[in-house]
Amino acid sequence: MFIQVLQGRCTDADRLRKQMDLWDETIAGGADGFLGSTGGVTDDGTAVAVVRFESRAHAEANSARPEQDAWWRETATCFDGEPSFADYDDAVAWLGGGSNDAGFVQVMRGKAADADAFRAFSQQPMDGLSQMRPEIIGGTTAIADDGDFTQTIYFTSEAAAREGEQKPMPADVEAELKKAMGDMSGTAFYDLRNPWFSGTA
Repeated sequence: MFIQVLQGRCTDADRLRKQMDLWDETIAGGADGFLGSTGGVTDDGTAVAVVRFESRAHAEANSARPEQDAWWRETATCFDGEPSFADYDDAVAWLGGGSNDAGFVQVMRGKAADADAFRAFSQQPMDGLSQMRPEIIGGTTAIADDGDFTQTIYFTSEAAAREGEQKPMPADVEAELKKAMGDMSGTAFYDLRNPWFSGTA
């Protein structure tokens, strides 16, 4: 699975949402390989969109469509300056990959100390997580070879997510995660309290 992450300072969240709806209505149907997207705007005005395709080739083919280009030129005016794009050829879905029924989504972006270890950790069975944290519906993890990552976590609600954060992680799982992640001080958390969905989350 290929994931592209868009991020930028949004100047008009309402118009951006309308542009996303317009994409669903007029462009999504012709986007071969499109799996779904999750996005929204944080309280401080940061817009984030996590877009999933079957492959990079499908994403690039969609970007080359004239209607996509016209839509993006209009949509780009919703941002203050140029938004950033990050492409990940190596992405995994876990616990079903999330759900359009999620009431709260958190996007984590940072750099893991050991990309291979974090990738292996993300590919493990997550049955224990679903038992310990039932408010987590699922998620996706996208990792670059240099350790740059974007993890998207879907929750039933923000209240349930905050309550779940207080539960201690099993010691062995915490140790494995810390080994893979290293210093987490540079990790950014983007809370999407009113997430937008397209396709299958």
